[in-house]
Amino acid sequence: MANQNLRFHESPVNAKVSNKKQSQPFTVADYLLTRLKQLNVTEVFQIPGDYVKHFTQALEYFDGITTIGAINELDAAYAADAYGRTRGLAAVSLQYGVSTFSALNAIAGAYVELSPVVVISACPGADARNIGSMYNVLYHHSTGNLAADQEVYAHVTVAAETLSSSVGAAEKIDNLLIAAITHQKPVYIACYKEVWGEPCPKPSKTPLKPLVIKSDPLALENAVAQAWAQITAAKNPMIFAGVEVLRHGLSGLLQQLIDASGFLYTTTSLGKTVLDEKGDKFVGTYSDAASIQSVTELVIAADCFLTLGTIITDDYLIFIESKYADMVLATTQQIRAGYFIYENVTMKDFMEALLHLFKITKGYPLKTVAPAQPIYPEPWLSNSDPQWNDQPDVITYNRFFQHAMKFLTDNHMLKDIVMTYGVSSSLYVATNAYGLSQNSFISSAAWQCIGYETGAASGAQLGSGKRAWTVAGDGGFMMVCQSLSTLARNNLNAVIFVMSNGVYAIEQVYVDITAFEPGPQHKFDAFDILPQWDYLALAKAFGAEGYTVKTVKELEAVLQKLKTKTNKPTLVQVVIPEKDLPGQMQRLGLE
Repeated sequence: MANQNLRFHESPVNAKVSNKKQSQPFTVADYLLTRLKQLNVTEVFQIPGDYVKHFTQALEYFDGITTIGAINELDAAYAADAYGRTRGLAAVSLQYGVSTFSALNAIAGAYVELSPVVVISACPGADARNIGSMYNVLYHHSTGNLAADQEVYAHVTVAAETLSSSVGAAEKIDNLLIAAITHQKPVYIACYKEVWGEPCPKPSKTPLKPLVIKSDPLALENAVAQAWAQITAAKNPMIFAGVEVLRHGLSGLLQQLIDASGFLYTTTSLGKTVLDEKGDKFVGTYSDAASIQSVTELVIAADCFLTLGTIITDDYLIFIESKYADMVLATTQQIRAGYFIYENVTMKDFMEALLHLFKITKGYPLKTVAPAQPIYPEPWLSNSDPQWNDQPDVITYNRFFQHAMKFLTDNHMLKDIVMTYGVSSSLYVATNAYGLSQNSFISSAAWQCIGYETGAASGAQLGSGKRAWTVAGDGGFMMVCQSLSTLARNNLNAVIFVMSNGVYAIEQVYVDITAFEPGPQHKFDAFDILPQWDYLALAKAFGAEGYTVKTVKELEAVLQKLKTKTNKPTLVQVVIPEKDLPGQMQRLGLE
C-alpha cells in the first residue's frame, strides 16, 4: 500500500512555516533535530509547553521533520513508542513535570519492550533557579525538586541528561542518541529553558551509529561449546525467538540459523513477527495456555530450546519452570546454557558462532517434518465460546478474528497493515494468527498496558508506512479515545476495532472466571462493568468514519467497505456478548 494512501495531504495544523529568517543562529534544538533527521526520524510527537518553547518553535520551522500534535501525553508517548518499534528511533517533545510525569507510563513500556524513544523536555532556566533560591519561589509544574524529572526518568531510560548550558551540548546529545540506538531503549534529554535556543555548532553529515560491543573471546568460546553440546544431544530441539532479535536488526541472522539448523521455531507474544510468518518452519506463536494445541504439543515435546532474544515474563512461568534446564538462552542481558551463565558475551556474536557450527556440520536436521500451517477457519472455531454454537451470526472474539483474518488474506492486505494491541482478551486471541509480515504485530505483551493499542496506532502507521489495524477492548479504548482525534487531525486512515462487551473482560477472567458462566446468578463484579458509549457519535465528533456491527454479516459488510480509499480513520464498534469467553482466555484463567 503506497504511503499516499495512508496520509492523503498535509494537515493544515502541521504544515511547515517556510519563512524562517536565514540570519537566525543554529541552535541546540536545531542540532538535536538534525541528528534525528539523519537517523530517519521524520515525525516528532508533541505536547507544547512554555518551558520547552524554544524546542517547539525550532521544530515548527525545521525542514524535513513534521510535528505531530497529540491530544495528551499518553497519546503522544504511546505513538512515539510504536514509531520507534517500526522506524528504529522516535522522539516525543513534552512539557516539564505535568507532561513528562503523565507520559511516564508509556515510556516505561517502551523501556521494558525495547523501543528507542527520545524524550525531549525543558525545565526552569538559570534565571528562574536564581529567583527561586533568592525568594523561595515554587515554579509551576515543579515538585520543588528541579531534578525530579531526570531522577524519575533515570529508572526507565538507558541515559538521562539535563543540559544547563549549550557548552558541550552537541557531544551530550550524540552520546544520548548513541545510547538509544545501541540499546534500543528510551533516553531522556532536557535543557534549562533558555538552552534549547542557544547557539550550537552544526553536526557532521555522517549519521550516528550504534556502538559495536564485542565478546570476550574465551567466554564466547566456552559459551558456544557448552551450548553446542546441549543442542547436539537433543532429539527434539526448537528455536524460541523473541523481540530483541527484531529490535537489534538480527532477524536475518535468525533466519540463517533456522535454515542452517532445520529447526522448527516459535516466538513469544511480544516477539510475534520477528520474521515473516509464511515460512514452513514457523509453527505458530507460543503464548502459554492461549496457544493453539499443536504449538503447545511441540513445546512440551521439545527437549532443547535455542532461546534467542526472548523476554521471559510471568506469562511463561510454566514454561520456565519446566524447561529451564533445557534452554540455551541468548539475550542482550545474559548468555546461558542449561545452568551455566556466561558474562561478556553478546547475543550477536553467540548467534554467529552457532551459525558457523551449523554450517560446517551441515546442520542438525529434525527427524520430524514441520507441520502444515492451520487452514481457516481454524484455529478460531475450536476456540470460540460454545455458548454461541446455536447462534452462528453472533460475533464472538474468535469469530471476529476468523472473518477479519480471512478478509485480510483474501484481499492480499496482510503485507500492507501493522497491527497494534494493548493487553486485552483480543491480544491473546490474536497471537493465534498466522501469515503476518515481519514487524507487523505490535503489542504491550510484557508491560501489559490497557489502552496502548489505540494510542500506538498513529505512531505505528507513520513509522511503518502501513495502515494501522488496531483491535481494542471497550475499557482500553475509553482510556485513550482522544487518540482517534490525532488520527483524524493527521489524515491517517487507521482502523480501530472496539470489541464492545461493556466490561473489562480480561480483568474479570482473573478476578472470578465463573462470572462468564450462563445464568443471571453469575454476575460480573461492579468494578469491571463499563459505561455505555455512543461510538457513532464519538466517531463523528472526532472526525472519523463510524460503524457499529452486531452480526457476522454486518461485520463482513463493513470489512468490504474498508477497502475504499479514505483520508479518515475508521472506528468500528464490534458488539459481542458480555459473557463471551474465548477458549484462549479460559485456559489462561484456569491455569
